[in-house]
Amino acid sequence: MTMPGEMIAAAIQMVSGDELDANLACAAQWVARAAAAGAELVVLPEYFYLMPADEGARVELACAPGEGPIHRALAQMAARHRVWLVGGTLPLLSPQPGRMYNASLLFDPDGRCRARYDKMHLFGFDDGNERYDEAATMMPGDAVAGAATPWGELRLSVCYDLRFPELYRQPPAPALISAPAAFTHTTGLAHWELLLRARAVDNLAFVIGAGQGGRHAGGKRTFGHSMIVDPWGQVLACVEEGEGMALARLDLDQQAQWRRRLPALQHRRLA
Repeated sequence: MTMPGEMIAAAIQMVSGDELDANLACAAQWVARAAAAGAELVVLPEYFYLMPADEGARVELACAPGEGPIHRALAQMAARHRVWLVGGTLPLLSPQPGRMYNASLLFDPDGRCRARYDKMHLFGFDDGNERYDEAATMMPGDAVAGAATPWGELRLSVCYDLRFPELYRQPPAPALISAPAAFTHTTGLAHWELLLRARAVDNLAFVIGAGQGGRHAGGKRTFGHSMIVDPWGQVLACVEEGEGMALARLDLDQQAQWRRRLPALQHRRLA
């Protein structure tokens, strides 16, 4: 039970495999657990639906907005459990054959899609041992997105976006930031918590980072450490590796107090 000025959020951590139905069933179980624990806002990780050895396998699942089994499953989860649900990411058709939009959708408790954000910053990394090139199978989005919720503006973002703080500075100022991710173990070990806490402090916002956390088909290892960070940069909850759920009570009155005491959002002078 939450008091006025509070809400409970959950960041779901998964170790998704290469079977769509199994991944959707796993996500549904975790959303149910989060709702049973009192969560009103639940965030699933990036690629919760599929972590294949062949990155191109996701493109084959791409559908038009509002269509396909992944969208239907997310809408049903939100409506069944009466939660606001950030559907991690799902693949949507793009104008270019062989490439998809990596989209994060926000569903309300009636199962309606309230916002769509296409990942703007596509991850690229090559240290001689590991190599990633999302641009080979993805189209970048071109617009910041979010939606009004009962707890304030929620800004949608995905994984690599955390390295681009200007995305979160676009008005209206977010009270909440969702960051579904599949950070590699290499980059996550170095920067994941640092980036989440920095974005929370930058924006005096709650940040909900839901990640993949383990070994996947083809040997890829993701960092996990899904966490919820408060506007003062404090980690409220964290699950390190494997499947799990970071659950935290968010004190919105305290957030308003911090914003009054340190009006950094009003002091910003660069457009």
